[in-house]
Amino acid sequence: MQAPVAAFPGATMDRLDRFRELARTRLTAAAVTGGERDLTVYREVFALLDEEIVESLESGGVFASEGFLQERLDAFTEAWGGAALRVIKTGGVVVGAFRLADATDGNSVRVYGGYRGEPALLGTIHREGNPTLYPMPPAVGGAPQFLVVWEGARSGRGTTPVRVDLVRQEGDAVRTVWSTVELFDGELQTWSYAVHGAEITLRYELQYPGWVPGCDGQTEQADVYRYVPARQTFSLARRRLASAWHRDFHAVVDRFFTALRTDDGAALAELVPDVRLRARLSSSLAPAPECDAGEGAAPSTVSVAAMLSAERRPWALTFHRAGSAWHLIGAGPAIP
Repeated sequence: MQAPVAAFPGATMDRLDRFRELARTRLTAAAVTGGERDLTVYREVFALLDEEIVESLESGGVFASEGFLQERLDAFTEAWGGAALRVIKTGGVVVGAFRLADATDGNSVRVYGGYRGEPALLGTIHREGNPTLYPMPPAVGGAPQFLVVWEGARSGRGTTPVRVDLVRQEGDAVRTVWSTVELFDGELQTWSYAVHGAEITLRYELQYPGWVPGCDGQTEQADVYRYVPARQTFSLARRRLASAWHRDFHAVVDRFFTALRTDDGAALAELVPDVRLRARLSSSLAPAPECDAGEGAAPSTVSVAAMLSAERRPWALTFHRAGSAWHLIGAGPAIP
């Protein structure tokens, strides 16, 4: 037997009709033409969704359940497939993650809860990227909180910009109390990420001297952050490096170019033991942004690209590792 479907009251149908009209006349046109964003249409659509959720919360009972609220939002999504509308209940609040466009103004996380005894919109967050919500255990004192992962567009080399925020209700408002931007000074270019309960795993690229976008075998880092209830925040639980040799190797390469540029004879003698090879080196040699040439996961011999600036001529520098020390063993014009 088919389960009964909840009937949509008149106010909801009016909002759906208005949403369809906005989608047909303004949202779809903006998406197709890529023209200047009409911020007023986003505000009007968000207001329609706010009214829908607050009205259901006022009705209480099953109408205020997460499943019923999502069913309401699904009706709007069916009216215009360009929208992504998701809702969760965590603690005493309802949180919606709404995406109407890829632009910042078209993405919103909206928090609903009690305000002076009545359901109301408590706060909104707008950022670039597609928001995904994850419920969290309440903070000390029972304050509701949740995670938002803002995911940007995937790059051509396979990384995805990601920002993770911990958002908490404080009184009648909501506030971001922890964010990865504070740890990494902006968005992370991640290879992968995962949220499991109160644990966040981030695998991301490191940018260091000698790092070149799109090259294989470069150093990556994987961090696990775990929520610590006593501190009411996330803390680094463990960190692991992959291909750590590459960053260490390029620290030596960077030291070599610095010694060459500053005519540091002692450093050059250490890094280039062969006297005849040292004599062939020019201070106008500079690193070139190209991938290294080496075999295996941790090669003992690696060639790096360089440029003889005075002649704009490409060179190849070959380094060999003996034990833990790298030395330059070959240098000369690159063979086309």
